[in-house]
Amino acid sequence: MLRRPAPLSTALLLTLLALLGLALVGTVSPSAAAAGPVRDDEADYVIIAGAAGLRWDDIDADRTPNLWRLAERGAIGSLSTRSAHTPTCPADGWLTLGAGNYAERTGVGEEPAEGAAEPNPDVPQQCPKLDVAIERPDAVGAYLPDQEAVVERQRELPFGTLPGALAQSMRCTTAVGPGAAVAAARSYGRVDRYLPELPAEADATKALNECLLSIVDLGAIDGRTPAQRMRQAAAADKLVGRLVAARPKNSTLLVAGVADTEASSRLHAVIAEGKGWEHGYLTSATTGRAGYLQLVDLAPTALNLLNRDIPKRIMVGHPAVLADGRPADLDQATAAGTDADRRAAAARTVSAWFFWLLALVQIGLFTAVVPLLRRSYRHAGPTGPTPPPQRLVSVLEVLLTAASLALPAALITGVVPWWRFGRRGLIFGLVTAGITLLLTFVTVRLPVYRRRTLGPVGVVAAIAASVVGIDLLTGARLQLNGVAGYSALEGTRYAGIGMVGMGVFFAGVLLTSGTLAQLVPQRNRPLLVGAIGAAGVLLVGIPALGADAGGAVALTAGVCLTAALCPGGWLTFKRLALAMLAGLAVTVVFALVDVRQPVDQQGSLGRFLTQLSDGTSALTLSRLGDANRIALVTSPLTVLALVSAVFLWVVLMRPWGGLKRLYGIYPPIRAAVAGMWLASILGGLLGGAALNVMGAAAATAVPVLTLGAMRVLGHAADRTRIALDAPAGPGAVNGDTPQGPPTPATVSDDTPEAVSGT
Repeated sequence: MLRRPAPLSTALLLTLLALLGLALVGTVSPSAAAAGPVRDDEADYVIIAGAAGLRWDDIDADRTPNLWRLAERGAIGSLSTRSAHTPTCPADGWLTLGAGNYAERTGVGEEPAEGAAEPNPDVPQQCPKLDVAIERPDAVGAYLPDQEAVVERQRELPFGTLPGALAQSMRCTTAVGPGAAVAAARSYGRVDRYLPELPAEADATKALNECLLSIVDLGAIDGRTPAQRMRQAAAADKLVGRLVAARPKNSTLLVAGVADTEASSRLHAVIAEGKGWEHGYLTSATTGRAGYLQLVDLAPTALNLLNRDIPKRIMVGHPAVLADGRPADLDQATAAGTDADRRAAAARTVSAWFFWLLALVQIGLFTAVVPLLRRSYRHAGPTGPTPPPQRLVSVLEVLLTAASLALPAALITGVVPWWRFGRRGLIFGLVTAGITLLLTFVTVRLPVYRRRTLGPVGVVAAIAASVVGIDLLTGARLQLNGVAGYSALEGTRYAGIGMVGMGVFFAGVLLTSGTLAQLVPQRNRPLLVGAIGAAGVLLVGIPALGADAGGAVALTAGVCLTAALCPGGWLTFKRLALAMLAGLAVTVVFALVDVRQPVDQQGSLGRFLTQLSDGTSALTLSRLGDANRIALVTSPLTVLALVSAVFLWVVLMRPWGGLKRLYGIYPPIRAAVAGMWLASILGGLLGGAALNVMGAAAATAVPVLTLGAMRVLGHAADRTRIALDAPAGPGAVNGDTPQGPPTPATVSDDTPEAVSGT
């Protein structure tokens, strides 16, 4: 008699391990992990000085001495200027600053000039210069006549943005310059105090003392040549020097590059100087990574410094905090900011063609393998197709292995600073190809790769899971601004696991657990899958590591389904119910721990539940739906996901495709693939990435699954009898080695007789 598996034990294991890890979630929050000691940073006055286009390579001790001294005394960071418009042109940046939410002003109320020439694609395109109509009905304030149209435009967007939310949270706001007027204008267009430019020192001191909040336009750094940028940065620096001389006592000065000036997005400089902002990095709960802020964080930061309530329903950012880790040498710290900007810009350009190339290569391999699969299927009778040459089969196996290792190799390429050189795309491609070849060589040389049908699946899956797992344990440095990671320019993620890494990790963890489960007795398979899966869930869900509660919930669902299916046979109601209960228990624990965190420390799941309770979740669902829609129609990974699904169903699941046979011989692999599809689809939808997670998982798993199907087809006609008096033990079922001596004609572990034990 075969002993039945223990799904209840698996459910308990998943839940207990989740509880253990989530005890850490309550003690290690994103801000706690990034923030330094408690500060006394409350200010009497706050001044926000913005310069569109200001980057760290514009600032040095000689050309911009005032900015340099501020950076030496204060806290610094790289600013992502994401808005509702791409790129964030000056009008969008200033409006986003004043709203504390993603906004769009470029093009509002503008009519295209009659007879205007089409833009030249060979010339780098610049953002339009800030052009805003400002009326002066009195000598004190100002009025923006097009503000009504701007407000109407925001209602068409899914962000719930209210222009002027920062100014409306204050009794009085002073604006200096046209950009500052855009940021300081209330929703009906009124600017409380307005000066076209910063006056002389005595008058400047008086102007900056009139209101607790002042916003100053330092101009734009939009020169096409280094010399032009140098002059513009020096002019902004002189204004900063005058601000420092005229600023009120106990004031905090925030200097930021509030917008892009080119058609390509960049990371910009941000400095906070004042009490409580000494010698550190800036971060926030929005980014969760030291040294990074979002533009939408500046408004909540100003309100927090002035001890004002932050309107969380209409502001999506969080107050900045001080983080440790900044080098003592400012040159080194600013060089890191410049390097991050270059890497993010280069990765964004390279990723556009890398994923399309990966998709085309894998689609080409799938096409090439179809005739080989048909020829590899050996009929039991005396006739059948001529088997393909072994050399051709070996070459195709190596190519399929390399295709599965391409994404892990692209992640490892981040160790090499390829973005610092000319022809960066070529260098990235060569380095990635070299690492792929190295990983492939190591994989094919392993004895387990050559001797076991599941060797390629297990080795590739272990490599994929290890690369992403080690990266998460070391701070996700390979994924940040990486080609196969996520970009700070997108303004969606700065720490933890990204959507591509999530797909690679899901495929690696589940296929590894399925491969290892094949090696243990049937009753122990769910326990093994549950143990490996629980470790993966914790890596994804803990804020200090993966920082993605939605991804942890998705992986939990995949692990539970895999554990229920891995023993083989029919999926009984009892096994399915217990697996669902285990997944539900882990999900509830994640939700309870996350929702009990302070609002500024909650993850995506906790924030959504909080919004659900206060009636503001409709906006989040709308944003998530829009993000999924955009990802679905713009990503090459969507194409790869759909093609892979069709290939599995139309080709590999045919009698000559081999996958049905692979599933029959190795039920844990069937279970792992089912769990992988479920986890990757859920992870993509919950993360606003549509089928991107599924595409990354397919890119990692489908080539080696095809390889496994090819191998089992090679034994489709084997007929070897087991001695009738040989006792049949538990291992005689589902592809394990049968108990008792076989006949002299030995066979591989793929044969029908090794499965049935007859």
